[in-house]
Amino acid sequence: MKSIALIGPFATRAKTGGGGSSAVMPTSTVDPLAGLRQRVPGAAVTLDDGSDVARAAELARGADVSVVMVGDNETEGKDRPSLALEGTQDALVAAVAAANPHTVVVVKSGGPVLMPWSASVPAILQAWYPGQQDGAAVASVLFGDVNPSAKLPITFPAADADTPANTPAQFPGVGGIATYSEGLQVGYRWFDAQDRAPLFPFGYGLSYTTFAFSGLSVRNADDGATATFTVRNTGRRAGAEVAQLYLGFPAAAGEPPRQLKGFSRVSLAPGESRRVTIRLVARDFSVWDTAGHGWQPVRGGFTVSVGDSSRSLPLRATLVR
Repeated sequence: MKSIALIGPFATRAKTGGGGSSAVMPTSTVDPLAGLRQRVPGAAVTLDDGSDVARAAELARGADVSVVMVGDNETEGKDRPSLALEGTQDALVAAVAAANPHTVVVVKSGGPVLMPWSASVPAILQAWYPGQQDGAAVASVLFGDVNPSAKLPITFPAADADTPANTPAQFPGVGGIATYSEGLQVGYRWFDAQDRAPLFPFGYGLSYTTFAFSGLSVRNADDGATATFTVRNTGRRAGAEVAQLYLGFPAAAGEPPRQLKGFSRVSLAPGESRRVTIRLVARDFSVWDTAGHGWQPVRGGFTVSVGDSSRSLPLRATLVR
């Protein structure tokens, strides 16, 4: 690699945090340009803020790799009118990706954003707000010094209209009254109940290796239950997988299709496998009784599903209580 085009409004300086009370004043920062140049001192790294889309695309066309950094500036002082990136950031990513097929997009955001260009780029790194070491931290992931092993704590929708609260009656409300009509269908539960495909599901996240799940065994134990299964690293790099267990209630309970009830982070060497046990307690098999103001156990057949995200659950078993 001899040349890198570093492009975008979030490529010019370290993104240390959001606004309001989440803002920080670090004593020192590592900007993206400095981080990349330190990691690949032999390469020519050229910076463009992306304000001129055509100019940025031309810079990307002549580089071995282009890295586009986009994002948002969130604060508790105001609400976002949309999940779309502000300004010309979407057009910038599309133009750079069209000019250079070796384009990596780094997203620095405080929450989910729309990515209409996601199918046009080979890699997306969700960096959130990296902090004062932004440049060094992002470079270490981009070049594989660190194997990213995180999972999305929230669903990324394909469009604003796909979210659970997408009407004026729900937010900001009508006549000063907001109606929470989504009920229990919050987050990934909404997407599952409505059978809507998210852009990236809750619990999703890739790494520089791959994993496989097998051998699920579930049984009742005391007032709860246990689920035991095998996770194997099927790739050539050491890495960590976050195994997730979702529970489906009997239909009569009126619950969302699946709910996360447990997870376990497993670090494995290449080819290594390990048996993992996730324990469930009585509360996991209960629903809230609004009339009685307390948790009530549910009886019947429960579906136990295990995998690496809310939409990738290769293991499934039935547990009767």
